[in-house]
Amino acid sequence: MASSATLTLTHAPSSLLSQELGQCLSFRPTKPISFTSHKTFSLYPLVLQCCRERKSGNNWSDVHSPRNDPFVVSALAAEAEVAEDVEQEEGGLVDAAAGVASLPPKKPKKGKAALPLKRDRSRSKRFLEIQKLRETKKEYDLKTAISLLKQMASTKFTETAEAHFRLNIDPKYGDQMLRATVSLPKGTGQTVKVAVLTQGEKFDEAKSAGADLVGGEDLIQRIKEGFLEFDKLIATPDMMPKVASLGKILGPRGLMPNPKAGTVTTNIPQAIGEFKQGKVEYRVDKTGIVHLRFGKVDFTEEDLLINLLAAVKSVETNKPSGAKGVYWKSAHVCSSMGPSLRLNIREMLDYKLPANV
Repeated sequence: MASSATLTLTHAPSSLLSQELGQCLSFRPTKPISFTSHKTFSLYPLVLQCCRERKSGNNWSDVHSPRNDPFVVSALAAEAEVAEDVEQEEGGLVDAAAGVASLPPKKPKKGKAALPLKRDRSRSKRFLEIQKLRETKKEYDLKTAISLLKQMASTKFTETAEAHFRLNIDPKYGDQMLRATVSLPKGTGQTVKVAVLTQGEKFDEAKSAGADLVGGEDLIQRIKEGFLEFDKLIATPDMMPKVASLGKILGPRGLMPNPKAGTVTTNIPQAIGEFKQGKVEYRVDKTGIVHLRFGKVDFTEEDLLINLLAAVKSVETNKPSGAKGVYWKSAHVCSSMGPSLRLNIREMLDYKLPANV
């Protein structure tokens, strides 16, 4: 393309070049134009020829001729400036490439950031098989959902039955925070290890009530050293000033004693008995969803149904005062390793157990 093209510039003669140049200038390349950068290219080795209109004919002068034509001198000076700019730009690119090469390697991602994107994940054969048992986006009644939940629990271990309620609340506002406990009538199916922080006469009372661990300042010191082999920590009010120093350790694990959760009380035997029998603490997360377990998949369908209704009733009873509009957005149940089943909220709230249950 460059070898066949001719660049013609129309020039109006000025007082300086009126006698030296004619009416037109022509650039005719003797070799293909070579690009030396993504932004600039060199005009060399173009042959600059000046067309002079004289009566005797057209004479051409070459850039490489020794004549001191003013236009030729200007063109050579421009060519030199272009070459300098290209060299400076290439030098800058080399420096930039060296700077990029010298950057330290990125740290490997950890936790949830290291997980593959949802579109890149693949399900197991077991999951794909049990997923065929449900209909996508269908709302199930409680009995059917519990029955399917038991069918879809096909792992080698006993899975936990879970409930997930999406509520129309925003926990960043104090009057929309939800945190409470529910006593599951049929238990959780798990052995709960209870530790008690107390002193004085309550010490022997906690031991006789069936506490797995009882202590005072000695137990606080063990917890600071990393001892966390318990599921619930109950404390008496007089121990709370000393327990405050454990906030950074117990808080992120959900083990910090709290009056709303029933883990700060003077009635130690009652609290121990409730947690041993199946009292479960729940709270709304930052997205407005409540997650809680209501048994094991090896429970009978009736037992799971009774526990689930107790959880639903507790969430409904403890509705925050700041909740506006529709309180229940969605409700799902699932096993630990199985797909979720969407519940019909209207049927769930209006459901009543048979008289013989």
